Amino acid sequence: MQFPPLPSWDAIHPLVIHFPIVLALLSPLFVLIAAALRPPGNRPYMIAALITLLLGTFSVFLAASSGEEAAELADRTGGVNAVLAAHESLASTCEILFAIYSALFVGLFVWQWVSRRRPSRITSTAAPLAFLALYSVGLGYLVNTAHAGGRLVHEFGVHAMIPQENHPPAPHTAPATTEHKEGE
Repeated sequence: MQFPPLPSWDAIHPLVIHFPIVLALLSPLFVLIAAALRPPGNRPYMIAALITLLLGTFSVFLAASSGEEAAELADRTGGVNAVLAAHESLASTCEILFAIYSALFVGLFVWQWVSRRRPSRITSTAAPLAFLALYSVGLGYLVNTAHAGGRLVHEFGVHAMIPQENHPPAPHTAPATTEHKEGE
């Protein structure tokens, strides 16, 4: 058993698009748990939320980059252009929003560390819940981006162009031969 070869950058988009969706939807769960707990018991959940948010933001950029390459190869017939343009626009907005959310969440950590104050209910509950209110806007954009991408695949049949050399060779059968004798 061997691993299949990694696809090219333009063909890897279907593999990486699931990471930002999962990570971006998982991060708020950790924030909610942290907001429900009192300090210092909430700290591990805030750290988990930060890690998943940063990984999710990184994967948003990774998915958008590979998607730009894949879009150059897409067959743009029918209504594909409009949906593809919407998908690309939503993805660009997601990049901006999740970069801002990451900066805000890192800022929340830095502020708590620099102030060296004991966390209050405002910083341990109200600030994370206010962050989630802002974050929900980004989740709306992310879900709409995913929906537009799903339409491209399931409604219009757009898919990654995987070169043939990435597929194992098909079993080769020898053609039937007939022997011809000289003089027949």
